[in-house]
Amino acid sequence: MQPIPVIALTGYLGAGKTTLLNHVLRAPDARIGVVINDFGELNVDAGLVTGQVDEPASIAGGCICCLPDEGGLDVALARLADPRLRLDAIIVEASGLAEPVAIARIIRFSGVDGIRSGGVVDVLDAVTHFDTVDRDAAPPARYGAATLVVVNKLDQVADAEATLRRVTERVRENNPHAQVVGATAGRIDPALLFDVAADEQVGQLTFQELLKAGERQEESPHAHTHADSVTVLSEGCVDPGAVLDLLEEPPAGVYRMKGTIAVRFRGAVRRYVVNVVGASVHVAPAKADADANNLVAIGMHLDTDVVRAAVSSALAPSTGTAAAPDIRRLQRYRRLSI
Repeated sequence: MQPIPVIALTGYLGAGKTTLLNHVLRAPDARIGVVINDFGELNVDAGLVTGQVDEPASIAGGCICCLPDEGGLDVALARLADPRLRLDAIIVEASGLAEPVAIARIIRFSGVDGIRSGGVVDVLDAVTHFDTVDRDAAPPARYGAATLVVVNKLDQVADAEATLRRVTERVRENNPHAQVVGATAGRIDPALLFDVAADEQVGQLTFQELLKAGERQEESPHAHTHADSVTVLSEGCVDPGAVLDLLEEPPAGVYRMKGTIAVRFRGAVRRYVVNVVGASVHVAPAKADADANNLVAIGMHLDTDVVRAAVSSALAPSTGTAAAPDIRRLQRYRRLSI
């Protein structure tokens, strides 16, 4: 089992966190665990939470960034990381008071086995954001922790594109790596957050497809945000330095990358699973018989030709043994990912 991504879902009260959460929980065949502050006060559709043991893990005592060391979030994450649940992701929905910087740190250093950081999704209310959150000359610190900023409720502002540009410019001042997307009613593509096993079905529409079709709002360009993806395969072994260069500086618009690579060093072939969310790179050993090499790049408004060329170049077969400095660089990410 590969580590389960833990995604922090943050945002001020009323920004649309719960609406977004309920939307992504409807992804066909997704198995999502949810950690929330107070289940009774949030209108989360419990019937869609497939990762529960007997009820969604609930944290009492207010903001999760103020939890005591002896319990709280780690207990909930350990419970949901049970391999028997076969979760695709765990989403931690924070209270409106929780700071993204603190939440990201807690998840990153939780010490729970079987999980990894899946990024920080910060939901903004396009209508009130510049009156309540981003009011000072300097951008708020929360921008620096976000990997994905969702500018929600764009259907309720006079000029959606101008609002989206303004938020993007402010976020870029603090965080050049964060992705900024617009949305209506929290409808972002779940592929930006987690993987779901492909389910190839033909003929009659499934219930999930009918539900998704009914949710679409074609009158708004931000009614449902769709992600683009590019997949590249290659054979043999690759240059780990070229792959790490790509993972550290993905092409424009790429938010997530995932895949498996094979590296030859000192006569042995070693395989690794790699995951990227924003600026975070996660490397873990893969099974000896894992398929390699393959990388999938996922993001918004991708120039697919440019992305495919960059990924193909990184996955170009390498006939020689990997350079020692590149192996040390790869192993450093491996140690940081434990």
